[in-house]
Amino acid sequence: MLKNYFKIAIAVLKRRKFFTFISLFGISITLAILMVTTSFVDHMTGARYPEFKRERSLYVHSFKSSSKKGYINGGEPSFYFLNNYVLKLKTPEMVAICSSPASSNAYVNNKKLKLDIMFTNRAFWDVMEFEFIEGKPYTQQQILNGEFVSVINEDTRDAYFGQGVKAVGKYIESDNIQYRVIGVVKTVPITRMFSSSDLYVPYTLPKSGIETKGYMGNYMCVLLAKQKSDLTKIKEEYNQMMAKLPLADPKEWDTQESYADSYVGSFIRRSSGPGSKLGTIYFVIGAIVFVFMLLPTINLVNINITRIMERSSEIGVRKAFGASSGTLVVQFIVENMILTFLGGLLGLVFAAIVITIINTSGWIPNADLSLNFGVLTISFLLCVLFGFISGVYPALRMSRLQIVSALKA
Repeated sequence: MLKNYFKIAIAVLKRRKFFTFISLFGISITLAILMVTTSFVDHMTGARYPEFKRERSLYVHSFKSSSKKGYINGGEPSFYFLNNYVLKLKTPEMVAICSSPASSNAYVNNKKLKLDIMFTNRAFWDVMEFEFIEGKPYTQQQILNGEFVSVINEDTRDAYFGQGVKAVGKYIESDNIQYRVIGVVKTVPITRMFSSSDLYVPYTLPKSGIETKGYMGNYMCVLLAKQKSDLTKIKEEYNQMMAKLPLADPKEWDTQESYADSYVGSFIRRSSGPGSKLGTIYFVIGAIVFVFMLLPTINLVNINITRIMERSSEIGVRKAFGASSGTLVVQFIVENMILTFLGGLLGLVFAAIVITIINTSGWIPNADLSLNFGVLTISFLLCVLFGFISGVYPALRMSRLQIVSALKA
């Protein structure tokens, strides 16, 4: 039966090549956009280099204070808050603390080289799984000793010392401070703010900002669970800690907020107002995605209806010879699914070309977008959903045509 449906579908597609081209073009472009978008979302939120442990990690990079008068003060946590309160939590296996990358300047042959510098603790190198091209990370003892050591990324090594030149044991100067290079890591895409930097140094060195005694500063942290099931316990312990946290300034502020969230949740929480519920925000995002898919679906529905009306006489003849409405519905949905998957294959080619251009263009420094198994699986499901939704209504409308009316059309 399916074999016959397939033959009919191919014959119908060959019959009106212009409509077939319009349909395939619309489907392929829409699905290509969805594939590239899915790949970009996976690039941003997936467990990718060097943050392979995201599935059992919680992130803290916001702290908000508010008053009954409506005043709000929000920003990143301070090292003081993370070191004196968060680091003392018992549930996490490790707590990686790092500063937000700060801009610094280096000079090579009298030319300015802008570098991002990140101050970290030792656990940072255990939570993140960097690929070391040379050397190794600094030790806890080196941090406590305040040694001017650093780990740099591959791009910085090539720009400062020369393409492929060994850097371990040499010195790099940034903002008039010399650091001895003890390690070189593969460069991290700039989109991964918890791990992307040009220069990594111990938090005990100058300009780290650890002297701030308030709760807000320029630091963030990653709480690593021993196993994924411990994430809920970590959240509960974190919330209990926040409930007991003394107000930074009781005369000015009435409430304080900070949460340990998933990677995506932490960014949504930071961009939302105090007291915002993640469930509501996820619903809004889902609604936006639904509307995005709905528009091209409606367009394809209209094209399919036009194709159906041209086949009304064929439908009338089939009904006259005993074809049931259910049989016709299944046939048309299968035909539409075949058309959608053909468009999906073209969309896959377009998406691969666009992703290659993005990765090689430098629009996103060190981007590593890909059509991996997860992206392809989601793309396949989108094809099925897109093809089914856009085919159901036209198929039902076709099945309800009266024999006489269909033959007269």
